[in-house]
Amino acid sequence: MSNLPPFHLAVPVDDLDAARTFYGELLGCPEGRSSEKWIDFNFFGHQFVVHLGKPFNDADKNGVDGDPVPSFHYGVILDWGDWHQLADTLKSANIDFIVAPKIRFQGKVGEQATMFFLDPAGNALEMKSFKDMNQIFAV
Repeated sequence: MSNLPPFHLAVPVDDLDAARTFYGELLGCPEGRSSEKWIDFNFFGHQFVVHLGKPFNDADKNGVDGDPVPSFHYGVILDWGDWHQLADTLKSANIDFIVAPKIRFQGKVGEQATMFFLDPAGNALEMKSFKDMNQIFAV
């Protein structure tokens, strides 16, 4: 799975400066091209673009392992150590978590670290990691 092509994702935000601070400074995503209407970020090796527009702010949630998971969300799967480092960074920044950093399905197939939080526009992100990366698609 190490040779997966990078994905491209664009989401609407209502404040480019807030998005620049959140994605660029807090999450550490290097900025690429930009204009007065959008910003490209290197989102952990993927092309992620924020466009000035009306945010989704989707209130729909589904229960997953007892947690209220937003039906629309995005994120990346990080290495185990990188996930823990990001969780510590976000906790130190006093991020309000939808689902606080936790280990899900502990001791079972697909054991994973997960956390959900919102960007300044209200878009939901999930950052996760698998104890065994070979179990990402395991059933």
